[in-house]
Amino acid sequence: MNSLLKVDNELNIKVDAFRQRITGEAENLVASFFPNKLLELDHFLKDPILNICELKEIHSEINLTVPDPILLSNLHDGLEANAKKRKMEDGTGEDKVAGTKVFIMPRGMMKSNAKLVDLIEKVKPEIRTLIEKCNTVKMWVQLLIPRIEDGNNFGVSIQEETVAELRTVEGEAASYLDQISGYYITRAKLVSKIAKYPHVEDYRRTVTEIDEKKYISLKVIVSELRNQYVTLHDMILKNIDKIKKPRSSNAEALY
Repeated sequence: MNSLLKVDNELNIKVDAFRQRITGEAENLVASFFPNKLLELDHFLKDPILNICELKEIHSEINLTVPDPILLSNLHDGLEANAKKRKMEDGTGEDKVAGTKVFIMPRGMMKSNAKLVDLIEKVKPEIRTLIEKCNTVKMWVQLLIPRIEDGNNFGVSIQEETVAELRTVEGEAASYLDQISGYYITRAKLVSKIAKYPHVEDYRRTVTEIDEKKYISLKVIVSELRNQYVTLHDMILKNIDKIKKPRSSNAEALY
């Protein structure tokens, strides 16, 4: 491999050391970390925090009071004139419904749902861990892929399928993080709507609905994380011979 390309010997030694380190880490992940982590997540799924029967228990109080209605009197003519002026300026024949102007929350900062935030902070590190460990194992398998040759590529196809599965798991795990940030954004918009339109009950109900939905989603995410560890551990162990030696007669051709 080095006959057609001059490689600095010192750099070559460092690269070989890196590959050996990745190999050691990846083999330990598959043999020990993956089975231990799937058992840990399976135990987590039995935790009371993930098995709340009454979803009302995860509801969060929205401390935004409904203000008293403002009574207007002897202002009919003025309001009618202003309404006509708005119609002419807008170029439409429909009045626009304007909400309450919000300059400051009456009770300070509007808090998030504390129970869900606590659960999210427990799930996020698990998502990040899966992404990082998959990346390490994927790199290991890619380094085991031999140079391209005609024929005898069945073992190579197994390696490529393994890499594809690891890449898929990485992508799915990353999407879980997007779901979490999306939940916060959606909830923030709804709370802003409640502050602007405090008399509309549907906005308040929608907040509780998305809280319940996120709680169920978090349990599903933990379940999926466990299942992904199970699947990867099982797939790699069943094909470990072909993954490590895709071409038994051409072992010297490995990178």
